[in-house]
Amino acid sequence: MLGLVVCALVVSAALPFREYLSQRGQIAAARAQQDQQRARVQALQDQLRQLQDPAYVKAQARTRLHFVLPGETPYVVLAPSAAPVPGGAAALRSATVSGPEAPWYSQVWGSVKAADRPAPLPSPTP
Repeated sequence: MLGLVVCALVVSAALPFREYLSQRGQIAAARAQQDQQRARVQALQDQLRQLQDPAYVKAQARTRLHFVLPGETPYVVLAPSAAPVPGGAAALRSATVSGPEAPWYSQVWGSVKAADRPAPLPSPTP
């Protein structure tokens, strides 16, 4: 009889204990997410502080947009060009780069051309 009472107590305590463990896991996940969000907010506040600094904005404009001040002489260094392709324009078109290393506009135009061609339907098997 005592074994039956102990067994009933264990079974009745199992569900609340399982819920307790589940809630502890949810709390830990929420705290980790909250820590990530705090770090993101801090990084964005640092970025905002940088963007409010006129010297930083000026440096970024000079670096990213190649702005120059009046009276300065801008220099642009170009990479050496490739040797001319023998065979003219037809050979040049066949030598274009494709895939992920192609320029973005070539990738866009390739997707437009691919979207214009419908995929062939599979033939029904008898």
